[in-house]
Amino acid sequence: MTCLECNKTLDYLRHKNSMDLLGVELCEQHQTRMVKLIRTNETPVEAVQLYYGLKEAGVKGMLEWWDGKKSVDIAISRVKLNIEIDAEYHMLTHEQAINDLERTMHSFKNGFTTIRIPHVLIKNYLKETVNNILGIMEGLKANIKVI
Repeated sequence: MTCLECNKTLDYLRHKNSMDLLGVELCEQHQTRMVKLIRTNETPVEAVQLYYGLKEAGVKGMLEWWDGKKSVDIAISRVKLNIEIDAEYHMLTHEQAINDLERTMHSFKNGFTTIRIPHVLIKNYLKETVNNILGIMEGLKANIKVI
């Protein structure tokens, strides 16, 4: 039981507290940072879980990355991939749908691909989600043209 950021050893209580709160193993310092990020940016807890799942798979992503117009839950700049977590997927209105479509259009104009992942997928199938994102990244790498 070690912190996924700094490899600091966690005792049982700190481990349990972090797992109950965030679903990932973090020391008090990094747990405090993540809780602040969640409160400040309304970041879904599942975005934090996916970020660390991808990090364990060797992916260097950025959590709550500002792209100049909006904040993206997770950005993987090497392959120009933005990942958004849909926390309230079952309550999609036409206004939200059009806003999502416009955000995706702006990302495409900037050369980024945006994928939206329902939070329940991360909550129940984190490893499978990470593996699918790795596959998407492979496809994007194959299509990136070096200038």
